[in-house]
Amino acid sequence: MVDVDVVVVGAGLAGLSAARAVEAAGRTVTVLEARDRVAGRTLGGALSNGVHVELGGQWVGPTQDAVLALIDDLGLETFPTYDEGAALTFFDGQRSRYRDESFGLPQKTAEEVGRLWTKIEEIAATVPPESPWETTHGTDFDRQTLDGWLCANTDDGLALRFFRVLVPAVFSAESPELSLLHFLFYVRSGTSLETLVATTGGAQERRVVGGTHLISERLAEDLGARVRLESVVRTITHDSDGVRVDFEDGSVTGQRVIVAIPQTLAGRVRYVPPLPSRRDALTQQFPAGSVIKFHVGYETPFWREEGLNGFVLSLDDDFNVVLDNSPHDGSCGVLVGFLEGTHARDAAEMTSDQRRDLVLRALVKYFGPQAAHPFDIQEQDWMSEEFTRGCYGGRLGAGVWTEYGKAVAAPVGRIHWAGAETSDIWNGYMDGAIRSGTRAANEVLHELS
Repeated sequence: MVDVDVVVVGAGLAGLSAARAVEAAGRTVTVLEARDRVAGRTLGGALSNGVHVELGGQWVGPTQDAVLALIDDLGLETFPTYDEGAALTFFDGQRSRYRDESFGLPQKTAEEVGRLWTKIEEIAATVPPESPWETTHGTDFDRQTLDGWLCANTDDGLALRFFRVLVPAVFSAESPELSLLHFLFYVRSGTSLETLVATTGGAQERRVVGGTHLISERLAEDLGARVRLESVVRTITHDSDGVRVDFEDGSVTGQRVIVAIPQTLAGRVRYVPPLPSRRDALTQQFPAGSVIKFHVGYETPFWREEGLNGFVLSLDDDFNVVLDNSPHDGSCGVLVGFLEGTHARDAAEMTSDQRRDLVLRALVKYFGPQAAHPFDIQEQDWMSEEFTRGCYGGRLGAGVWTEYGKAVAAPVGRIHWAGAETSDIWNGYMDGAIRSGTRAANEVLHELS
């Protein structure tokens, strides 16, 4: 049996960042990863022509200082997401081309969206990201869903439909599935709603050359044999003497354990003795989002010839968010798009051919007949991943933050928690995952000292 100072469960960005900090402090560490690979919710893939694509999390942007610093530290490079030209919005059978901040909506609706947007930003600014449950009027915000608030604050049906598409684009969940307080916290955590949804100047501004999975792979290379793959953790025993982490085919003992896996998965581990009721109940109410990601490859980025930047938002279609995801060298054209929330859950019951047809019909509608002839389509269903169970991140429904929020990142004895959903800054993002791993490592190192 291996004995170390710290055991880390999960070899995504959070777990590997934690292990790196522990090792750098001169302490011994073992990382247990259930998969046969590292990188968690980031995953590298390739089209049939060899062009690399990211099947999981891929974008980084301003104020994401932790991930940008780590990218630089590991010797990786970034390049800007293509964002030159006009964008497209589809609603009620209409095709709207725009270059301003109107999202191509009719003036009256655009003004109403702007009014709601401003109101959301103003309220979100009052949320303390480190303790959302202490928000002024936080209990009232938490008792209602985001969708309920939207319905109560606008009678513009098109504006309501716009937000009902925008929300799944950020959360991979529907607006009735999260509390208003959770939405406001998320906006504050990610700087602003504008930052969350923007390409240039926002969270989708840049990509990593070769793919974001390289961040985790390089961290794991540095940690070497400290990372153990295909080690599915089943039980964590913790008492005043230390911890024992039992996984399929073995055990590791230590002084502290950092659990750095999605909340819904953390709730499936057996803890001896059982976790406190508040912590246990939290994991039961932290579901992951529903998303299937698609990359569609073309010989050239033909939409650019028409002055389009590749961004599409459709209020009429299931496959309703598309961006230009072509390689930085321009060797071919790639469109990336998503089925999210209820559309993803419905599509998961289809065959792969049916999903392909759905995607291509939408792209032909958006970009014309040329879109009907890709050389490759790659899809990644994150809901079917056994050791993820959904993306982009977890969410909290009505009433959960104020009842259970204090337990999100609070240690339980010798058990510490990491993962993107435990971060108060850039919650749910790669940047938040890295911050959470560093924070958990600092907690552990403080106790060990």
